[in-house]
Amino acid sequence: MNKSPNKKPKLVPYPSNSFVTERDLDKPPVLETVHLGIDFGGLNAVDDFSILVGRTEISGLIGPNGAGKTTVFNLLTNVYQPTRGNIMLDGYSTAGKTVAQVNKMGIARTFQNIRLFSNMSVIENVMVGLHNRMPGESLLSSITHLFGFSKAEKEAREMAIDLLSFFNMQDLASANAGSLPYGAQRRLEIVRALATNPKILLLDEPAAGMNPSETHELMENILRIRDTYNIAIMLIEHDMNLVMNICEGICVLDHGKVIAKGTPDDIRNDPKVIEAYLGKKR
Repeated sequence: MNKSPNKKPKLVPYPSNSFVTERDLDKPPVLETVHLGIDFGGLNAVDDFSILVGRTEISGLIGPNGAGKTTVFNLLTNVYQPTRGNIMLDGYSTAGKTVAQVNKMGIARTFQNIRLFSNMSVIENVMVGLHNRMPGESLLSSITHLFGFSKAEKEAREMAIDLLSFFNMQDLASANAGSLPYGAQRRLEIVRALATNPKILLLDEPAAGMNPSETHELMENILRIRDTYNIAIMLIEHDMNLVMNICEGICVLDHGKVIAKGTPDDIRNDPKVIEAYLGKKR
């Protein structure tokens, strides 16, 4: 049975001057950043970004346009190398790792702009994501089918169908990914990210372009993902109704700096957050 989005666990203090849900208090955090920052040409794009995410927490990263949210995701996945600070993923530093190595360590993401292999089938897109679970086969051979109908490919196809079934997309397995409706492409991108077997899933504006019905379905799916796979989820989102109803902890960025952290109620009533979105009262 799905948990109600409105019933959120209490946030409790954690030794590193952060907060986690009561549910995750007895487990080490899946993600921790300490004084993370990056400069572009002398500009502090992100500065002193410190957060902690519990192992099964659904957390939100919000802020006005240009606040640095996607830059943070690029730092967490090592698309950008930080100028300063540390990123610990499941207790291990990601410093010096490639994007692929960080993904294999347990962090996966989706993007603001959908990035699928549009000329490949739905199931092939998911199989590309399964490379972390196929140590004996290369990503290239997965894409080009050089290993034919081997046992590895058969197992990969079965896993891909299982993942697609989670979103009731199994009947679309042979369809061209680029021909799917927008909402289905969004779901496929999440399925492909889940295929990499992540410990934390980063969703960059997953509700963008969705109607209210699709957004409600997305909210239920995020809860199901967390509850089924026991992973953490961190999302960037401008739909405040979604954020406030599903996130347990929220971090607010403005001009690359954290201006608030706390529960949805904390954030909703924080004067700094209100000012960042609405401006100062005159």
